[in-house]
Amino acid sequence: MTGDKVERRHSLFPDLNDWFGREFPGLPGWRPGAAAHSIPVEVTSGGGVYVLRAELPGMDPDNDISITVDDNLITVSAEHSESTEDKEHSEFRYGSFRRTVRLPATIPADDVEASYADGILTIRVPMPEERTTPGRTIPVKRADKPAGGATS
Repeated sequence: MTGDKVERRHSLFPDLNDWFGREFPGLPGWRPGAAAHSIPVEVTSGGGVYVLRAELPGMDPDNDISITVDDNLITVSAEHSESTEDKEHSEFRYGSFRRTVRLPATIPADDVEASYADGILTIRVPMPEERTTPGRTIPVKRADKPAGGATS
């Protein structure tokens, strides 16, 4: 050990999506009937753009994937239907998938771009330009004495 700090990879308080997206111990595969599977994502920023990458293997981007933008929220939804062929064993996930990510600024919906390749959905969101206003000095005015010379 070199004495370097250990990097913490998980928050002490995982988001609710993580808690409710997991299987309960002792009940493999149990999920509430109406629950959507969570989509694994990663978000990076740099070069004037946020990049959200989502794992969605086996999807048809023309028919299965939907992206919505509302203020500073971006939601990825997908539906993966199970094939009708008989299977001896399957660990694939079928059903509804959804993930909402909050970005630190309002998303310019008209400038968002998305592409899908090799099971990865990539969404590029331009970062708004930071608007800085120059600081200014505010003068302090002396308050006049009340009329009639009354004092409190």
